[in-house]
Amino acid sequence: MDDRPRNLRAMLAEAKDLSELMVDLAYAALYFDDPDMATEVDDLEVQMTELVQDMRAVCIMAVRHPREAEGMSSVLQVISAIERIANDAVDISRIVTRRLGIPAELVADMSNAEEVSHRLVVREGSHMVGRPLGDLELPVVAGMRVMAIKRDRSWITDVGGDQLLMPGDVLFLRGSPAGIVKLHQLAAAPTWEERSAPEDPWFSDLHRAVEVLVEMKDLSEAAVGLAYSALVLNDRGLAAEVQQLEGRLDEMNHQLELWVLRAAADNIDPAPLRGLLHLGQAAEDIGDQARQMVLLVEQGEEVHPILEIALGDSDEVVVDLPVAPGSGADGSSLRELALGIEPGFTVLAIRRGGRYLYRPRGRTVLAADDQIIASGPDEGREALAARFGWHLVRDEEGLEDTLQPLTP
Repeated sequence: MDDRPRNLRAMLAEAKDLSELMVDLAYAALYFDDPDMATEVDDLEVQMTELVQDMRAVCIMAVRHPREAEGMSSVLQVISAIERIANDAVDISRIVTRRLGIPAELVADMSNAEEVSHRLVVREGSHMVGRPLGDLELPVVAGMRVMAIKRDRSWITDVGGDQLLMPGDVLFLRGSPAGIVKLHQLAAAPTWEERSAPEDPWFSDLHRAVEVLVEMKDLSEAAVGLAYSALVLNDRGLAAEVQQLEGRLDEMNHQLELWVLRAAADNIDPAPLRGLLHLGQAAEDIGDQARQMVLLVEQGEEVHPILEIALGDSDEVVVDLPVAPGSGADGSSLRELALGIEPGFTVLAIRRGGRYLYRPRGRTVLAADDQIIASGPDEGREALAARFGWHLVRDEEGLEDTLQPLTP
């Protein structure tokens, strides 16, 4: 760990990315029933613990005057929330390692989530072999990003754009399910067939519970994305949306518990249902931590500027773009735009007439002057801006970028 960044800005960005990686790997371990991947989440927790300790030490040493303490307390609050999200990821992974149980038939429903995990083997002769990952631009062309690589018996979790791919590498990806077919075409891999749940009499008894669980997964991830957006953009409206999502997650977890208990009373072995309760609790707590991050924004109190800089400096960036009148996005649905595939962005929310639509579905139609808040790869920002009718001019000093209308 001697090569860990000592700069607070870099450490915050790393912690954000690390916590998101842990959550992604935990859900992937659940989906693929992979104990090795779940164990890797435990190993990453050790790295997170050391990183959190270093960040707290830097925060304490940075306070040299009482008036600086209030601003730094907001940084400590975000650090604690990121740590708790990482702990929730460990709780999810332990559903696998401790065999708490999730009915195999129900795991198939996880493919209905807004973002899914996918596993792909790099085959001999594929054009991926020997090429740097960055050259493939998978987040842009397929809407999926590589979370980790399993090579023989070792794991590569610090995946950079210069990472060379080798035959036999197992890629674990995360992103829009719409990009999986394209991904297999790029890899010359066998045609992908979506997992499906078999017809079973008892399956319908838990169907409502599973639908709630899948929505809780989406909402908890949306809440975290909106929380980071609220901090980067200092947006009280977004902070209020995070509060509403957190309240919905609480209600949904209560519903989940009730339906699982009712299902267990219908002569069903309760052992495979324990994992559902653990998963619901983890999703609820992730929403709670998103709320903790934005409390200061919501209350209009001081937020340390390092948060805006660091959280906007991670592997994924948050962008806030208006829909230009007459652009390709004006009057188009999100499904038609397929932003998750090209350029690889997930729309977190749409601000319309002073209100927010969070985690909008594919049938949502955009209109001129809608404000889009989305997260995705930094290299796709110019392409995203162009889809909304703008030319993005980057600030060479890394400050605020500007938008210029595209020439008709």
